[in-house]
Amino acid sequence: MDYKTLYSQKLTTADEAVKVVKSGSWVDYGWTVGTPVALDVALAKRLPELTDVNFRGGILCWVPEIFKIDNPAEHMTWNSWHMSGIERKAVAQGFAFYAPIRYSELPRYYRDSKTPSNIAMFQVSPMDEHGNFNFGPNASHMAACCETADTIIVEVNENMPRCLGGFEESIHISKVDMIVEGDNPSIAELGGGGAATEVDQAVAKYIVNEIPDGACLQLGIGGMPNAVGSLIAESDLKDLGVHTEMYVDAFVDIAKAGKITGLKKSIDKGRQVYAFGAGTKKLYDYLDNNPACMSAPVNYTNDIRQISALDNFMSINNAVDIDLFGQVNAESAGIRQISGAGGQLDFVLGAYLSNGGKSFICMSSTFTTKDGIVQSRIKPTLDNGSIVTDTRANVHYFVTEYGIVNLKGLSSWQKAEALISVAHPDFRDELIKEADKMHIWRRSNKR
Repeated sequence: MDYKTLYSQKLTTADEAVKVVKSGSWVDYGWTVGTPVALDVALAKRLPELTDVNFRGGILCWVPEIFKIDNPAEHMTWNSWHMSGIERKAVAQGFAFYAPIRYSELPRYYRDSKTPSNIAMFQVSPMDEHGNFNFGPNASHMAACCETADTIIVEVNENMPRCLGGFEESIHISKVDMIVEGDNPSIAELGGGGAATEVDQAVAKYIVNEIPDGACLQLGIGGMPNAVGSLIAESDLKDLGVHTEMYVDAFVDIAKAGKITGLKKSIDKGRQVYAFGAGTKKLYDYLDNNPACMSAPVNYTNDIRQISALDNFMSINNAVDIDLFGQVNAESAGIRQISGAGGQLDFVLGAYLSNGGKSFICMSSTFTTKDGIVQSRIKPTLDNGSIVTDTRANVHYFVTEYGIVNLKGLSSWQKAEALISVAHPDFRDELIKEADKMHIWRRSNKR
């Protein structure tokens, strides 16, 4: 097959390509930094002529042009698999909605469900000599999405890193219907939540002390996981491995410090496995054509069976708040969706099943409201409408700047006591009173 000839036959303009979108269409809009750019501009011009166009995507790193049209709610819905700040604002404007699902289920959902997927359009790296367009750091569920789409449009970006994998990290030109050559924008950068605070560093120290040589790491995004990464990079730890949902900047720092070899991994030995990556330019440069890194679909990276097969698996994630029963909310502020279920529960479960594995849920003990009021993140019960991301039966280690506690297997009074012991001192007495009212505080332990 002459791939260059086939390429020229399928090459078209963005304006021409988006004509396939009709009223009522379902359009998959890529994932994270793979969200289309030139196609998005073209579709924003066409969208005011249409109604009931349904988009799917997630973790937007910039505001799409389709969001900027007049009265978007009259023409479209945005259905997010995982929210970013951009999508939260769109929810408030009435045209965006969260689609609750365990992230690891997405590939199967696409393949098994009867939900229409008319069109898929997304950014890719340039075609290689074998006719493949790489998904960049966005393997995630993209192969499954393409398998079920009626029309596939790729937008080529010369700046998209070519992320090597084992499977489902690219699409062949024979499966593509149209090719658009974009304007080659720089890949969107996603920060790690700012510099680590003193609280972040205190939490990180507790966690790093629990990590043995040869451990396999999963880090979430945010100041605390990045602080953990920075401490690991400065530590004496060695022969670490990586098997994670999201590849973040901290992994680059740890790898460049010589701490990551992956030689102790029982599967994918020597390779850093991830479902998607987002960060700064140093992350994209590191992932580009790097055989030490393995881009894989999320139903592999987040599969509890794969996670548990890796000895000494260390899962480190943030949360919003926790109640005295041990229920963790990592995705909402009351009824307001902040992010999504993601894969946190998969890693909490998989890490505990791992030989020597541990999962850590970490958070600052308090937060300050817009009105300047300091409130505890450890609550008697979760706020009305808050989502339980990790059920109380599954949480392993919990960490604040005041300490680390193992909640696994504790009775209700033990769990409440452990959680209160790492709460901010200013809130402990009130938490004890509330625990007593809820009959989860032993009278002999009153203080």
